[in-house]
Amino acid sequence: MRLPVTGNALAPERRAGRLLKRLLGAADMRTFAVQVADFLDAEGLTGILVGWRGNATPLRAHDATAVRAGDVALADLALATDGWALDESRQRVACAIHQGAGDEGFGLICDGSAASREHVEDLCELLGPLAETMFEKCRMADSMHQLEKSEQLQSALFTIADMASSDMELGAMLRALHAIVGRFMYADNFYIALFDEQQDALRFIYLKDTTDPLVRDANEFIPMAEMAGGLTWHLIRDGKPLMGSPEDIRGQVSGPTREIGMECFDWLGVPAIVGDKVRGVLVVQSYIKRPRYTAADQALLTYVGSHILTAVDRKLAQEELETRVQQRTEELQRSVLIQKALFRIAELSHTTAHLDEFYGAVHRVVGEFLDARNFYIAMLSDDGSTVHFPYFVDQFGSTAQARPAGIGVTEFGMRHGKPLLLDMRDASTIEWIAALERSGELLITGRDCVAWFGVPLVVGERAVGLLAVQSYTDGVGFTERDCELLTFISYQIANGLERQRAAAELLHAYADLERRVAARTVELSEQISVRERIEQRLKHQVLHDSLTGLPNRAYLREQLVWAMSQRSRDSAFSFAVLFVDLDRFKVINDSVGHLVGDALLQEVGSRLSRCVRGGRDMVSRLGGDEFAIYMEVDATDGCVRMAQRVLDSLREPVRVEGKELFTGASVGIAMCAPHYSSPEDILRDADIAMYRAKSGGRHRYELFDTRLHDQALTLLETESDLRRGATRQEFLPYFQPIVRLKDGSIVGYEALMRWNHPEKGILAPGAFLHVAEASGMMETLDWHIFEHAMRVIPKLLAPGQYVNLNFSARHFRSPDIDERFIALINECGVKPGQVRIEVTEGALLENPEQIGAVFRRLHERGVEIALDDFGTGYSSLSYLHRFNMHTLKIDRSFIGDLQANEQRSSTAIVRAIMALSSSQGMEVVAEGIETEEQRAALLSLGCTLGQGYFFARPQSLESLLAAR
Repeated sequence: MRLPVTGNALAPERRAGRLLKRLLGAADMRTFAVQVADFLDAEGLTGILVGWRGNATPLRAHDATAVRAGDVALADLALATDGWALDESRQRVACAIHQGAGDEGFGLICDGSAASREHVEDLCELLGPLAETMFEKCRMADSMHQLEKSEQLQSALFTIADMASSDMELGAMLRALHAIVGRFMYADNFYIALFDEQQDALRFIYLKDTTDPLVRDANEFIPMAEMAGGLTWHLIRDGKPLMGSPEDIRGQVSGPTREIGMECFDWLGVPAIVGDKVRGVLVVQSYIKRPRYTAADQALLTYVGSHILTAVDRKLAQEELETRVQQRTEELQRSVLIQKALFRIAELSHTTAHLDEFYGAVHRVVGEFLDARNFYIAMLSDDGSTVHFPYFVDQFGSTAQARPAGIGVTEFGMRHGKPLLLDMRDASTIEWIAALERSGELLITGRDCVAWFGVPLVVGERAVGLLAVQSYTDGVGFTERDCELLTFISYQIANGLERQRAAAELLHAYADLERRVAARTVELSEQISVRERIEQRLKHQVLHDSLTGLPNRAYLREQLVWAMSQRSRDSAFSFAVLFVDLDRFKVINDSVGHLVGDALLQEVGSRLSRCVRGGRDMVSRLGGDEFAIYMEVDATDGCVRMAQRVLDSLREPVRVEGKELFTGASVGIAMCAPHYSSPEDILRDADIAMYRAKSGGRHRYELFDTRLHDQALTLLETESDLRRGATRQEFLPYFQPIVRLKDGSIVGYEALMRWNHPEKGILAPGAFLHVAEASGMMETLDWHIFEHAMRVIPKLLAPGQYVNLNFSARHFRSPDIDERFIALINECGVKPGQVRIEVTEGALLENPEQIGAVFRRLHERGVEIALDDFGTGYSSLSYLHRFNMHTLKIDRSFIGDLQANEQRSSTAIVRAIMALSSSQGMEVVAEGIETEEQRAALLSLGCTLGQGYFFARPQSLESLLAAR
């Protein structure tokens, strides 16, 4: 029997249109189900229950109160059959509206019987497509929600990474991280704690709590023993996330718990794990009743937490580095101030006329570094019987008089012979003083002080006095650092006092000497006048040429030094040097004799002197037939005109002893320039220009055009070739064998860079290495050689052999160089033991801490380190121990003069290196072996490995393979 249908029932098509308009606007499945129930109610059904289930959600109903006993079982029966089920006893029917993939379904339960099946199924068939569309709509909405959440998470991770590398202060960064966590979950109460495994302590670097008054110092390490049983303690010890109410969490932990702070409603904590170690924790909690944290919140906090910890670690490392740099800077600044103070004390000891002035100046210097309001200097008499106080300053105006040496603290400090610091607030110090007073060794008198520090002034091995500072003010004392400073200054003061005392003694001697000198002044005045005249003649002879009377090379050099100094003060000042060399003078000298040649030089000097301007120019004879003219110029054409005048003056013949001689000159001109640092530089360039003029045909002049320009062009061309060569893969490794000296068997190779230049052929590094380093291409070329060498290792190496690769200092400026190198090894399929790296001693000095860490990580991966050119650099033994070197390579400079059975300096050095390497358990390779004698000598010294031209020159892979 069908249920009654209202008279205004619509055709299925019209009803579908109405349903589409009404039902598809539902925001979610529950709203859709309520509207379906309303529709079915309007269609005359009773006892309606609309239910649905998704693939990941349980069975739900549009109205939980409408569920009757047996309805759930009836719905399961309908799903298990053909979408229809009937409960005749209860007159209830169940019909599937939509069945999707998996567990997805939408259905109806209502009052009815077998007779109502057709009507109910018609309605369900009408609603089926709408339900399917609604499921698809909800799935799309869920996907959009997940996508938005993923985008937010990705944006948050980018923000965290940016903050880690920014200059943001740590506190501000932590607050920003808190805000990021709050975007994804309730995080009004949030804290981050770092765990120090060595100290077994926690540091709460960030804590924000809206309810609990408990406060943690961000820089304080709290021992885990104090946190025992707390939720954070369990989070660290168990190393797994905890979530839920405190009661729930008690069932999740491995031991008893105790409350620390106020009890919360809900708590979520995740450990931040690096490797297999817990590095810290992130915790959010709620004191108010609200939806509890979910597994999704836990997973999100765990994921975001690892990035937060990385950011925090980087920021902490950055701040630690900045702190260390600041401390180092302050130490350096303090060292500079101390050094200046010592220089001032040393200067004062020479410049102050009286000891009283010196003592006061020393007091002012000491007062710059510590509280020296109460300061005195005590001096012991030469016989040691009396103590004098030549300088005494006390804030209460007390004075000190000379007294017999006794057992006072001043005398005790001098007898003690070492710096003595007394802190009168320290119980152990008071007890120590009391013991000395009972034994009669010490008696402290005078005003009670809070702290006293004295340093003996030692000259030779004897304490001649004592420098002391003391404090009467609570809270003002002296530190060990003050002690070190004052002790260091005392050495200078002692030396200064000794110099002052010696100066005072000398003063009396000088006064007596002056009286004696005054008596002899009248007698010596005539002798002095004679000596001055002789000195003037000698000075003239020293600075002038004896043949021509012209200034000589020394005089010219002084003039050029003055001119260069003048130019450094006044850039508008300009000068030039003309280098004049007579043409064919040797022919004249050899043909007519030296006397005629000397006369010719005198005439040439006279003519050159007539060419110059008095007061601004100077002619000098440098030697032989070489002359030079110094002249002040305003522009280049001035010196050119001067050169032409010189050439014109020598066109006329020179008549000497009835002979008519013709000579010419070649003139080189060099203008002053900023790059000239010495007179020799500008004379050299003028000489080069003169030779250029002479080679160009003689009796002409040439202006120096600075070959630096040509060199720059050459460097530019080489750099361009380098860049093209790198792009064209023109750089390749040549391999030089490393052999056993005993039998010549190969144990490995050193990969050496060569350039296969398309025009110049194979070039050694000396032809281009300096340009590559200057242009910043060295690292690129090195990595090209590394990759090339590793890819040929399977062809090149026999079992047990290895290849050495040379690393420059620049590579170690990158802290992840080892990771990149290991990645290349893995990419090329090479075993780490087949590759070793070579570094020079100079490379270790740039950043020893970072380089040491890189070496340790490489060693752990199986890559060994060799120290190249050992003995030519710093040769620091501490570096050998510190950097855990595997191999020492003896520089070729120690191998060159080695001979068997001969004791030379290089033999001793090599023997010392062998002993050192043996004690450190290091392998030794000798470089540059070229003769059998060197091989035999090295064997006799215990060296077993080597390389050099005696065994083989560096060769390409093809040559090595062809020779096998």
